[in-house]
Amino acid sequence: MPVYYGLEIKLHPQVYEPAEDTFLLAENLAVEEGDVALDVGTGTGLIALLMARKASYVLGADLNPIAVDLARENALLNGIRNVEFRLSDLFENVSGKFDVITFNAPYLPGEPEEPIDLALVGGKTGREVLDRFIMGVPDYLKPGGTVQIVQSSITGVDETLGRLEEAGLAAEVAAKRHVFFEDIVLITAHAKW
Repeated sequence: MPVYYGLEIKLHPQVYEPAEDTFLLAENLAVEEGDVALDVGTGTGLIALLMARKASYVLGADLNPIAVDLARENALLNGIRNVEFRLSDLFENVSGKFDVITFNAPYLPGEPEEPIDLALVGGKTGREVLDRFIMGVPDYLKPGGTVQIVQSSITGVDETLGRLEEAGLAAEVAAKRHVFFEDIVLITAHAKW
């Protein structure tokens, strides 16, 4: 079983396996001691479990029921109890406000056909899921809260920065990693309220 950042993580062929984008987020998490955090598109649960080391409570949400079950298994496997996993299309089954919200956004153009595709395919232009997330995220952020989005340069980083600004967030590219034919970009945004 693979170990990431000291956590044993079970994998499943229909759940996105932690990769360069996951690691970029993992190595730049903005979570502070005692925070309440939300990981959207939690997959194996790795990011949620890493945030649980500092956060008082973490909610991991995913549209893929296989991912939700796998993330719960991974929490048990590592003895982490201050985390909960829930089936949710973005914020559909989420309530409350959070200090930190993370999202490793799907970005390939197209329509998902298998559960694994939900982690990769972001709609017709590749931005639909990300844009829905940006529109909804202000309602779930505490004053001064932080949003961290991982996306590909393929899907328009400047467009994401602009949309976050429109949503009342001060956004910047916090980290970047070149992988194959694209840059994987971590955008960090702070609520202006």
